[in-house]
Amino acid sequence: MYFQHVYDKSLAQASYFIGCQKAGVALVIDPKRDVDTYLEIAKQNNMKITHIAETHIHADFLSGSRELAALTGAKLYLSDEGGEGWLYEFPHEGLKDGSVFKVGNLKIEVLHTPGHTPESISFLLTDTPASDKPVMLFTGDFVFVGDIGRPDLLEEAAGMIGTKEVGAKQMFKSMERFRALADYIQVWPGHGAGSACGKALGAVPSTTVGYEKVRNWALQHENDEQGFVKYLLEDQPEPPKYFAMMKKLNKVERPLLTEVPKLKKLSGQDLKVAMDKGIKVIDTRLKQDFAAGFIPGSINIQGNNAFATWMGWFLTYEEPFILIADESKHDDLVRKLMRIGLDNIYGYVPDVHVWTAQGVLEKANVISLDEFKEILKTNHTQVVDLRGSSEYKAGHVKGADHVFIGTLEKNLSKIKKDQQVVIHCQAGDRASIGYSLLAKHGFKNIKNYSGGINEWVNAGNAVVSES
Repeated sequence: MYFQHVYDKSLAQASYFIGCQKAGVALVIDPKRDVDTYLEIAKQNNMKITHIAETHIHADFLSGSRELAALTGAKLYLSDEGGEGWLYEFPHEGLKDGSVFKVGNLKIEVLHTPGHTPESISFLLTDTPASDKPVMLFTGDFVFVGDIGRPDLLEEAAGMIGTKEVGAKQMFKSMERFRALADYIQVWPGHGAGSACGKALGAVPSTTVGYEKVRNWALQHENDEQGFVKYLLEDQPEPPKYFAMMKKLNKVERPLLTEVPKLKKLSGQDLKVAMDKGIKVIDTRLKQDFAAGFIPGSINIQGNNAFATWMGWFLTYEEPFILIADESKHDDLVRKLMRIGLDNIYGYVPDVHVWTAQGVLEKANVISLDEFKEILKTNHTQVVDLRGSSEYKAGHVKGADHVFIGTLEKNLSKIKKDQQVVIHCQAGDRASIGYSLLAKHGFKNIKNYSGGINEWVNAGNAVVSES
């Protein structure tokens, strides 16, 4: 058996290439949308991708299953569980609990493991030449390292009211099934630390059933469904706004994108004309570079591992947008955008200096820890914490208001215009987004304490928490 774990750090998303070397055929589970990765693995190992499978209808990324099938001719093996409203609306080989299919000498058994979503399935793999016992379980968003999939996304992100309690109870029953598996079976989940699909995912890529029985909180509630449901639903991170669109696009027919697109270069005049039409400009540079000089009206979303997540918060799928990004960054940035279906890129400019013939660059008002402490002594300053709700509750600067960065544009009325305002987050990235958004909306009274809670706490300053 050939096995390769393919991990996308930007979305903390795992996919798997599993091949039978004797037969020269392979299965890909939960592929990302830039599928050239899997084609290259197949080429290097003289294998043909014949099977593509998904664990569920994903909410956090746009699956590349159909792109990969179009390029390879492989069949799609997808869940037919979950009932009305949870069936894939395009041709596929339907899978039910107990379904079995073969990839060469590899045997794949399907387990229906609902909870995260009603149609979720897991794949139990047996390498038949080596053993008649299963050795690997691919769990998708069912069981993670140290955590389990959240059942509230359908309600919180997709607006399906009343589904989270039902999902939590389904998850409780699915955990009983997991508990019955042999301890030695390896567990390969769909996500790692940093994913919004759970609240405490471990950082290592895999685990075992036995380890999770000892370590995973969800397996410590064997006879306590009520306690299990309560803990599972509380303090989950805010689901990114784009999740609802992913649920839709992963279920229905949609246009395919089978290669990484090239971007159109814009002149300074092109940029100005586009901005005058209301087209958003995303400055992907580091926050310190943005602060030193930025194009008025641009939004700073750094091109790091969180780039796609924040782009999904602040852009819709209908609107075009422009990137400020050096050409050396394009392949990485476009791949990250492809993975959540943000394909409507109007063009790019390589640097902010193309703007100097059109107008003047602005500078961000970034303050130090000492300046922040002096400001706190005054009576006419609003401090706004832009972190997530659970982060804020765990410990914040006394007197600070809370507005989560992802909902800032919907809550501009909560930011005062008649007095000084200091914004901050954990380490400065979200505060830079916030500063750029507020500047775009005409706020002139904002200061950015970029050091954030990390610097504040490390310097020995107190925080207050909420139970």
